[in-house]
Amino acid sequence: MGAAISGGLIPVSQLIEDAVVWVSPHASLEGVADLLGAGEIGALVVGDGTLVEGIVTERDIVHAVAQRKDLRETTAADVANSKLLWCDPSSTVSEVAQEMLEHYVRHVLVQQDGGLGGIVSARDLLGAYTASAELEEELGT
Repeated sequence: MGAAISGGLIPVSQLIEDAVVWVSPHASLEGVADLLGAGEIGALVVGDGTLVEGIVTERDIVHAVAQRKDLRETTAADVANSKLLWCDPSSTVSEVAQEMLEHYVRHVLVQQDGGLGGIVSARDLLGAYTASAELEEELGT
């Protein structure tokens, strides 16, 4: 079995180890940028810790800067994407990658136990494929 195939069979539940970082809808983009810059995260969930209102990504910050928005006055809710794509934890890397391509998104929310279990990014999916390829190369398969 090729790396692309076996990597694609990994359930996304194996990719959501990191805790989701939430931000208030009223948080300034300046604060959002600080959070994104402080860690190795590319997206924050906008909401109250239970109810997801949207996500804000690094790209949203770049777009706000390009539009000359005041990062102190513009809020997370002002730029958050509320057209969210969700998947089940049992969805495979390949299935989620296909959904990302079809909907032109880079982040998918993973629904778990009736709530948000995590976020899967395009980078996470690439990592799964790459790790699978490396493992197969080591094993000589």
